[in-house]
Amino acid sequence: MQIRKTYLNLKPDLLFNELKDFGLKQGTTLGENRLETFALSTDSTGFISRGTLSFLNGSGKQCFRAHLVGVAAGETKLMIDTDDSVFPPEKTKLFMDDIDFIFASYESKPQ
Repeated sequence: MQIRKTYLNLKPDLLFNELKDFGLKQGTTLGENRLETFALSTDSTGFISRGTLSFLNGSGKQCFRAHLVGVAAGETKLMIDTDDSVFPPEKTKLFMDDIDFIFASYESKPQ
């Protein structure tokens, strides 16, 4: 399953850290854990962040993977790919409920 969200005026590093905590809360272990920040080409004082997180089950199989790209004073996009055969949909729902509880007010709703 793939989940896509767009947030406005949310620091990407805050989202990254919360994703990490919520993933671990679901009983997974952390695989890849990388957050990079780049200067914007149009503004030397602005930055864009790119993050990748992967979470593994007890057998070392990847349960889900999260990618985010965004700027603090603008748009942050999040994409989560889950493997339903490794990470049950019920756990995905709990994970997303936690994310939505914290970040729903920042979410950009489609028009």
